[in-house]
Amino acid sequence: MNPTQTLTAIRPSVPQMETILTRRWARVLIPSLSDLFFLAILVWLFMSSGGASLDHLLADADVGWHIRTGEYILNHHAVPHHDLYSFSKPDAPWYAWEWLTDVIDGGLHRIAGLKGIVLLAAVLIGLFAWTLVRRMISRGVHLFVALAIALLGVGGSSMHFLARPHLMTLVLLSISVWAIEEDRKRPSARIWLLVPLTMVWANMHGGFLALIAVLGLAAVGSAIEAWFGFAGTIRDAMRYGKLTLACAAATLVNPYGWNLHLHLAQYLRSDWIRNAVQEFQSPSFRSENMLQFEALLLIGLIVAGAQFRHWKVVEGLWIVFWAHMALGSVRHAPVFIVVAAPIVAAQLSVWWNHWTARVKMSSLPGILNLMAADAVKGFQRTSAWPAAVVVVLALMGPPVTTSQTIKWPQDFPDFVFPVKIVHAHSDLILQSRVLTTDQWADYLIYINPAQKVFIDGRSDFYGPEIGNDYIRLTNGSWDWRQLLDKYRFNLALLPVDSALVQILKLAPEWRVLEDDGKRIVLVRSPY
Repeated sequence: MNPTQTLTAIRPSVPQMETILTRRWARVLIPSLSDLFFLAILVWLFMSSGGASLDHLLADADVGWHIRTGEYILNHHAVPHHDLYSFSKPDAPWYAWEWLTDVIDGGLHRIAGLKGIVLLAAVLIGLFAWTLVRRMISRGVHLFVALAIALLGVGGSSMHFLARPHLMTLVLLSISVWAIEEDRKRPSARIWLLVPLTMVWANMHGGFLALIAVLGLAAVGSAIEAWFGFAGTIRDAMRYGKLTLACAAATLVNPYGWNLHLHLAQYLRSDWIRNAVQEFQSPSFRSENMLQFEALLLIGLIVAGAQFRHWKVVEGLWIVFWAHMALGSVRHAPVFIVVAAPIVAAQLSVWWNHWTARVKMSSLPGILNLMAADAVKGFQRTSAWPAAVVVVLALMGPPVTTSQTIKWPQDFPDFVFPVKIVHAHSDLILQSRVLTTDQWADYLIYINPAQKVFIDGRSDFYGPEIGNDYIRLTNGSWDWRQLLDKYRFNLALLPVDSALVQILKLAPEWRVLEDDGKRIVLVRSPY
């Protein structure tokens, strides 16, 4: 018997994977390819650069005041209505409009410290990536096209991979758009679950407005498609219109009522915010992740033309609208990717299949098609592995040795924040009126929630008056002395290359307390 006959003879005795997966235990215990994709994202976050990516998740200290606000809510069983942290606007009206995420952060911090914060952020990033690729597979996208666009989308979104409440929006928006995509193929009453989802979302992050926009565009696009007789009916458009109104009404269920919406409107319309806050400015296509976003943006606009040409008006409107928003504000770039990436992948897959329709099965494109067809089922199943790995990570303690790969953060990263200086002079800082950067002020609030600061990351709360004073001060404007006296500063904690630092070094009433080459502490007499 030759080897081929032998292999044929024994093959029937080997259980096929499809047969094994008919058993419930196998579906739970055998990881799927989509599980492995989720875990690969975690590996990338946890293992790259010796775990340095975990520190980068804390590169924005806004999470510091989110944690402390969550702890305040847990302690007082009520959301704050007045400022807790500043001496420049003491007790001024303030809305903690991400209060539910703050409570989650505060609770996790109590249980596990910063480890809990970064683990939650990593899981949310993994879920965002997982939903992207699963949405593409559900559209029938060629597997390798789906993986390429998903990885491009994850890379392009990584500019905002920070442990902040906006990660909730990335996941919830992807899930919501997935539900709308499925509903457009097979209408179902399940789409109305978006209403309670939006109610919860409105208490977690202001990004719920993105869903209202997506639903509104779906209603308008469906009406256009039905009017010209290419897809659906006017009843479909009315259905999405009603859903838009229902979701919008659900957002009123929050501790601040309509004041939340008034605040968001003022925030988004503020010229000062757009001019002063970097993430609200147009993107600069220089870094690697921005180049990945640029590639998706250019391909997306081409795909939008193809969607309009085939009277897929909803998808075309989604791409064009969010491309416009992303070009106006880099903050919207990840939202563009969430909405547009699966549409882009679907169209590229159509073009790929058309190009390879007549190729030989033995050619490279033919082999890739066979491999993709065989593997695609592995992306349509979920096992217990992702949850099990997250539980194991949650139960892991601090590093046993310095060689351990995962190093859970014990503090914010020293390469961004003046960690050593703050701890060395914590008592003096707490008793002082400190002039520091908005990000470092966030860190001071985290270190001691009793600390009162001049300005922190809540740029919407401080507004243009205090914001402009802060900018003039740190730039060493002509009226620096008047501004120092106005707010009665007696301690400055600033980067050594700050313009104001050079001035204060020459002022007789100020002296250097500590200078580590990157950050400097100056105190004002009589200290």
